[in-house]
Amino acid sequence: MKEKKKKRAKESRPATQTHLPIAEIKDGVVVLRDGTLRKVLMTSSVNFALKSEDEQNALISSYVGFLNSLSFPVQIVVQSRRLQIKPYLGKLVDLEKKQPNELLRVQIADYRAFVEELVDIGQIMTKRFYVVVPYDAIANKKKGFFARLKEIMKPAFTVHLKEERFQKRKEELDTRVRQVASGLSSMSLEAVPLDTQALIELYYMTYNPDIAFAESLGDVDTLQVE
Repeated sequence: MKEKKKKRAKESRPATQTHLPIAEIKDGVVVLRDGTLRKVLMTSSVNFALKSEDEQNALISSYVGFLNSLSFPVQIVVQSRRLQIKPYLGKLVDLEKKQPNELLRVQIADYRAFVEELVDIGQIMTKRFYVVVPYDAIANKKKGFFARLKEIMKPAFTVHLKEERFQKRKEELDTRVRQVASGLSSMSLEAVPLDTQALIELYYMTYNPDIAFAESLGDVDTLQVE
């Protein structure tokens, strides 16, 4: 009897996704529960310290001009993660097996062992840089009291935008993305919008850093979500 009660209590617990601000991710766009949209750009980086004084001043001037050109807020995110070396080691194993030359095969094995030991001892970290571009329609800024109360009382409540409205807002968001990418290019930075797969992987790693390091997400098209 107690086991049945525990099982029912476990089944009645809401999933983690119901407490996240994300309603859905589609067409490379993050749709939040309040109906606002987000696009995430992965950007390259510049080693500012290695630049000459003139180059540093030029970068600062370009950055100030970029910020002043924006009429909307952006979020700059820097993530540090342990270097995931398993895929690279897997390629080395395959290369080692296919190598007909005995001497080269031994050298590949030694190199693979060296890389594994280096990563284990050094805890090598990698940094990734993102710029989050939002779009907030005017209608979403004027929510009534009961609409806001419903979101608070029901964390599982999500807003699924109609396709026509979503596409219209996405066009506005894409305009902002192009403006941000153009501003970043003035600082010699390359910016690439994340697609749906990359966005899901990003949030998966953000909310589950330990699990994500040990177990990759895989292709989202093959995932089954209840």
